[in-house]
Amino acid sequence: MSATLRTTRRANAQVTPPASTPESRPTRDELLAILLREGEATAGDLAGRLAISVQATRRHLRSLEEDGLVEASPNSEGPGRPSNRWRLSNKGQAQVPNGSETFALGLLASMAGQLPNETFQTLLEQQALQKAAEYRVRLGSGSLASRLAELVELRRAEGYVAECSAEDGGWVIREYHCSVMRIAEEFPCVCDQELQLIRHTFPDCSVERVHWRLESGHSCGFRLTPQA
Repeated sequence: MSATLRTTRRANAQVTPPASTPESRPTRDELLAILLREGEATAGDLAGRLAISVQATRRHLRSLEEDGLVEASPNSEGPGRPSNRWRLSNKGQAQVPNGSETFALGLLASMAGQLPNETFQTLLEQQALQKAAEYRVRLGSGSLASRLAELVELRRAEGYVAECSAEDGGWVIREYHCSVMRIAEEFPCVCDQELQLIRHTFPDCSVERVHWRLESGHSCGFRLTPQA
């Protein structure tokens, strides 16, 4: 083998690193976090958010696709060649921990099978009231903005991916990952109790649901409007 050929092979080995090296993992994690929050995005959108090249972004996306964490669908909007819109796969969504959902699902199934429906609903309502009371103690009596910020931190500690922003004279809480999502898929009534939980936690606001993952979209959301 000639010296030139050996040199060329060494150079190729240096400029073509594995798709998923320890150095690349922070970028992969950032990509997953963005897709979790945005729902879907093109490689160009993601590259702009990450401040890296589109080519590098595509390499990361292909690596995540090979791992089964993301999937793409063609986007034919606008002129030019169609581009892919990327989103988390079911496996990607499952990377976010869901806590003790197996135990909770079994417990709820047993209760639903043994108790009258009215009794089952009453127990869920009592649980929402109790948790709201605990939240109010933790949130204190500060401004609405400070209480909402504290609630977001509490929800994150419970496994939610939550954020809150001021919008149109009120506030919107968005939860991109729900720690009880698997439970809600089996028992949608749990989502009704989540709405009641927010209402009882903030009795000085009117609260309405504005997003619901079980219905459409990629997040659950609640709009809080301060009462006069």
